[in-house]
Amino acid sequence: MADHEESEVAAVDLGSNSFHMIVARPEPDGLRVVDRLRESVRLAAGLDADKNLDEAARERALACLERFGQRVRELPRGAVRAVGTNTLRQSRDARAFVAEAEAALGHPIQVVSGYEEARLIYLGVAHSIADDDDRRLVMDIGGGSTEFIIGEHFIPKEMESLHMGCVSATRQHFADGRITEKRLRRAEVAARRELEPIAARYRRLGWERAIGASGTIKAIERCLHANGWSDTGIDAAGLARLKTALIDAGHVDKLALSGVSDARAQVLPGGLAVLLGAFDQLGLERLEAADGALREGLLFDLLGRIRHQDVRTATVMATAARYHADSDQAQRVATTAEFLRGEVAQAWSLDAEFFGDMLVWAARTHEIGLDVSHSQYHKHGDYILRHGDLAGFSREEQQVLATLVRAHRRKFPKGVFKDLPADWQDAAARLAVLLRLAVILHRARSDEPLPVVDCQADGPTLELRFPNDWLDARPLLATDLQEEAELLASAGFQLRSA
Repeated sequence: MADHEESEVAAVDLGSNSFHMIVARPEPDGLRVVDRLRESVRLAAGLDADKNLDEAARERALACLERFGQRVRELPRGAVRAVGTNTLRQSRDARAFVAEAEAALGHPIQVVSGYEEARLIYLGVAHSIADDDDRRLVMDIGGGSTEFIIGEHFIPKEMESLHMGCVSATRQHFADGRITEKRLRRAEVAARRELEPIAARYRRLGWERAIGASGTIKAIERCLHANGWSDTGIDAAGLARLKTALIDAGHVDKLALSGVSDARAQVLPGGLAVLLGAFDQLGLERLEAADGALREGLLFDLLGRIRHQDVRTATVMATAARYHADSDQAQRVATTAEFLRGEVAQAWSLDAEFFGDMLVWAARTHEIGLDVSHSQYHKHGDYILRHGDLAGFSREEQQVLATLVRAHRRKFPKGVFKDLPADWQDAAARLAVLLRLAVILHRARSDEPLPVVDCQADGPTLELRFPNDWLDARPLLATDLQEEAELLASAGFQLRSA
């Protein structure tokens, strides 16, 4: 992100049911929304039994993103954050689709974990309501997943993402559009079963205020009010009357409910079943709908990055502390690695700020695997970072971070870089080389400062030059660098040191 604050920023939410985009202008006290777009894309409906997106869903999605792109394509890189959620998490061909989607939108698109989705949802809701001391339960029914978060102020305390949503539940229990009491009961039981593993823990933590986000919850609240079934918010009595109305209609095509659009009516049975299951398992009495959701959370998270309050840095520091990494050593390695990147940034095309961020985060966490075992600790660190819940990180970013930690010592693992997205493969391999050298230069774990090192890159060749006689006086380091040259040679790099 550039040091100056952008005049406009945008968030794009590639949801399983609808795609949303918000454009806003940063202001001293927050954000002022200047544009909103929403389209019903029904991406989850295009996911076949083999977890591939069918052509119709791809065409709907890409056409929508082309239209969104007309509004934001001219905004600079870093001013737009776009994320995919549950359907793209499930899709086997997500990487190929995302490449097409990025071309249509004109900006990078990240697929986020359910944990990260929950964090962003809570952030969006928290910014859309008055801040108070109440503990809140936030629920968001998406197309393919439903998130439950307990938090206070702007801090989520407990987060879960469950595999049920308005589209997926509708497809599973109401595929032909018919609505019967038996089908609704079966769908509600399925939702209750999905909630069962977390219900006791959530009820034990407790909350003073229950808040719902998402189009499904807002549509149900509007419907209850419009039909006189509830005075404020959503309650069990109002849901019971809505359930009766769905059964009486008998088919989604016959639903004519005030406050519910034709597009929302198509997935209302599944959404209602999820909400009924939540009311039962969590013992809810009333739920209020909030305006904020994932896309608002994306905007405020992006604003934090612009203002150098990146939650990813806090996550890295917390992870390093949790696994008792040596913070002094991590700082030494991070400082030297970033210095080396600065020396070769232009020659190796590593001058973008996010390359520096990723390198420093890898340096901060490169020893976390030691808390598991000294043997193969780089692989333990890889596993922790690859599979952990890292707030603020997309799945792609976690993969890159884990790969850098995996590659920071021993044999250079060429194969793992081929599993990264194409636009990260060369850059990540070069960052790994720099991290490896920084680790070697600080193997003595000494506070003695390093001399100024002249570092130059030319294609796959990297040359390190130390002050006269400095390396000669350190034969162990000279040997380490010679061994490293041999390891890097097998990966196509040439290391020269003198």
